[in-house]
Amino acid sequence: MNYRHAFHAGNFADILKHAVLAQALAYLGNKPAPFAVLDTHAGRGLYDLAADEATRTGEWRNGIGRLGAPLAPDAEAVLAPFRAALAANPPGHYPGSPSIIAALARPGDRLNFIERHPDDAAALAALFRRDKRVKVTELDGWLALPAFVPPPERRGVVLVDPPFELPGEFDRMLHGVEKAHARWPTGTYLLWYPLKDVTAAEAFANRLAHAGIPDIIRAELRVAAIRSDGPLAGCGVIAINPPYTLEQGLASLLPALAKRLGQDGRGRFRLDRLADEAAARPATRTPR
Repeated sequence: MNYRHAFHAGNFADILKHAVLAQALAYLGNKPAPFAVLDTHAGRGLYDLAADEATRTGEWRNGIGRLGAPLAPDAEAVLAPFRAALAANPPGHYPGSPSIIAALARPGDRLNFIERHPDDAAALAALFRRDKRVKVTELDGWLALPAFVPPPERRGVVLVDPPFELPGEFDRMLHGVEKAHARWPTGTYLLWYPLKDVTAAEAFANRLAHAGIPDIIRAELRVAAIRSDGPLAGCGVIAINPPYTLEQGLASLLPALAKRLGQDGRGRFRLDRLADEAAARPATRTPR
């Protein structure tokens, strides 16, 4: 993929990724103890939907632009933390994951945002220059993933959202998560990926399912037929140690998003469990 997020901010893939992220943060915020967040590929943090990049592609119009009207009540209940994060940011802008995180974190929580691109890292640091909770580091996210865990708080979320510009990203994600999980097995890990090469995505999920890591769910959303030479039409989020409410919540949210965001009635979704908890809980499976 040729990827700068300013061209894609607010598209359907952001909706899925940020809805899952917001649910995880809201769950952590239900307990008074502080938590930490590591965003390994943070980007600029905030995107103007009237800027040239966003208007050139118009992808947000088929993403956040379609969510003006509410979904069904059960889906809206799951989407509520995400909507709260949107409302906390300037009108006409779409918040990247750092702004979603900052909006839902509390004063005592600690936020580490990693960005390799110098211009984006500088913009991110400027955006949060007055936020004492935030540390922005210009660094390759794959180096940060195992190095920044475990946090002192021992509670938290790691968001891994690479740009998939280079070959081998699935391999880097698998190896990085295995190392990080060995250091911090109780953290929640959210892994986003595009569905361009469906075979590669399926192979990654299969390898992760057999990596000896318990408690993994997978959520995928497709808005059109997948074509390797076409625009992005599907993506997924894999959650390791998900909040216990997430699986049931996604069972309500995913069909609503597939219906609302699907193009010409071609919206599809998948929700399944790649690995059970150590103390096995019955898996929830939702058909496509």
